[in-house]
Amino acid sequence: MSTKGEQTREKILNEARLLFKQKGFGATTINDLLDASGTTKGNLYFHFSDKEAVVLEVLQREQQSFYRFIDQAFSGKSAAAGLDHFFHNALEKNRQSGFVGGCLFGNAALETSDTSPLFAGLVRDVFTEWIKKFEEKISSAQAAEQIRTDIPAGDLAEMVVATVEGGIMQSRLQKSADPLKRSLETLRRVLGLKVNQ
Repeated sequence: MSTKGEQTREKILNEARLLFKQKGFGATTINDLLDASGTTKGNLYFHFSDKEAVVLEVLQREQQSFYRFIDQAFSGKSAAAGLDHFFHNALEKNRQSGFVGGCLFGNAALETSDTSPLFAGLVRDVFTEWIKKFEEKISSAQAAEQIRTDIPAGDLAEMVVATVEGGIMQSRLQKSADPLKRSLETLRRVLGLKVNQ
């Protein structure tokens, strides 16, 4: 059973994650964190030295959560089925959020890449790992002739991640599943995905 202090810390982190997704890291103030979590400044500073410490822990937790999501989303009887399953899960994950907040790492990449080397480095690691996992899955699908083989797996992996991120951004902007859905359908066609093989 968690202590009251642990519960307070979790509440701060959970509310901070939502605020960072909706308002951004820079625009979220300490007072925003206090209001959302219902805690005092003394409690917040007992658990975290400053707002940057909150940001770092939120990003680190989200990083581990995202890696688990990727591994689960890539499941399937074949490499092509794993890719298709990922596309389905990416759409559902964003649909469940109501297309509010978008991708925390995409947001962080835009907001911190020129201002915070620490945060930018963590986000870069996330994208590097995501592309690597796609490259491995695409390479396996190519070896099984389940997708096109005329473009290197690494190049396709970078294109897929960029397209997924762009689709998420457009769906967030329009508050509609349609842009992301179209992006994912286009990826299936561009890859020449053969799920039933």
